[in-house]
Amino acid sequence: MSKIAESELILNEDGSIYHLNLLPEDIANTIITVGDPERVATVSQYFDRIELKKGKREFVTHTGYLNNKRISVVSTGIGTDNIDIVFNELDALVNIDFKTRTVKSKLQSLEIVRIGTSGSIQTEIPTDSFLMSEYAVGFDSLLHFYRSEHIQHPEIQQEIIKHTDWSDQKSTPYVVAYNKELGSKLMSDKIHLGFTATNVGFYGPQSRKLRLDTQDPLLNDKLASFNYKGFRVTNLEMETAGIYGLAQLLGHKAVSMNCIIANRPNGSFSENPTLATENLIKYTLEKLSL
Repeated sequence: MSKIAESELILNEDGSIYHLNLLPEDIANTIITVGDPERVATVSQYFDRIELKKGKREFVTHTGYLNNKRISVVSTGIGTDNIDIVFNELDALVNIDFKTRTVKSKLQSLEIVRIGTSGSIQTEIPTDSFLMSEYAVGFDSLLHFYRSEHIQHPEIQQEIIKHTDWSDQKSTPYVVAYNKELGSKLMSDKIHLGFTATNVGFYGPQSRKLRLDTQDPLLNDKLASFNYKGFRVTNLEMETAGIYGLAQLLGHKAVSMNCIIANRPNGSFSENPTLATENLIKYTLEKLSL
């Protein structure tokens, strides 16, 4: 098996992976990702004990134990460009031998759960509720840089393009799904199942207008009215589609858990988004540690 060049697999002087600054033994098989580096400690405070704390740039990792289950929490920062870094490097930590720079003959599959905030575009999904993304549509271009057609859902993609009159100046939307097995562990009657739109920005790409006009001021309305065989776009955020796409391509299980802190059509925002997010963290940890 050919060695991976130093320019492709970049390691730090201590042998850790370049951006995450982690060694293979530093991460657990179950990983929670959060966007905000400060939210890592908000999650790990519930651990029975913490064995490792590391960080570099926006990438902070805590690994510890809850009910004898080893769990890592990793911050990704915002956007699918960061997801590309984090997921490739997490995979490298478990599936590439750093000493020989070769892919291992036996590959390991990680359980990865995103806990993040999101805005609903459906009136019936209120603030402070929890939503699990069953599908995600990516409006970024990340997955198109990989051979990924076999994990996409082109029939849904084409219907979204048609329904929204999607501009050909933008990246072609791609649709990917969650891991049902992992999703079943996290499911309860407290959870909405949803179809999440992953955007490339917070303002214009999510139809927010401050001083700049958007290319399509009706985009959110078009997304909210989309319905393909019962699948309706439910919420907007900035990472889930990239997470689902790379996880599937790399052989990992991924689920995105969203705390709805805004309802865009109602114009409402959570009165206590910190508490709502902490409630989702506690819920997810309880399910994962059973």
